[in-house]
Amino acid sequence: MLLLTCPNCGAECAETELAAGGEAHLKRFGPGSEDGDFTSYLFQRKNPKGVHFERWRHAFGCGKWFHAARCTVTLEVFGTYSAQTTEPPKEIVDKVKAKRPEWEGW
Repeated sequence: MLLLTCPNCGAECAETELAAGGEAHLKRFGPGSEDGDFTSYLFQRKNPKGVHFERWRHAFGCGKWFHAARCTVTLEVFGTYSAQTTEPPKEIVDKVKAKRPEWEGW
């Protein structure tokens, strides 16, 4: 079972208490953007086998969104952090690189 800690309220939650929100850190395009950019934003998503940054909502708790770094193969969680963060915190990236030296993510 996947367990994530909500960085907003501090509760450790099973995935049944959360709602998945897809890939984190997407660049959003609004009015006046090129069709190709908007199409890419809507339909192109990474689906890695390995480390992935995702959005989650504490649906049956505080109701707030947050981001999580986890491995899609082993379900290992490297950390969670605020959804208002535009990129993963350095300590989480360092934690991933320490366990997965071959990782070429962020």
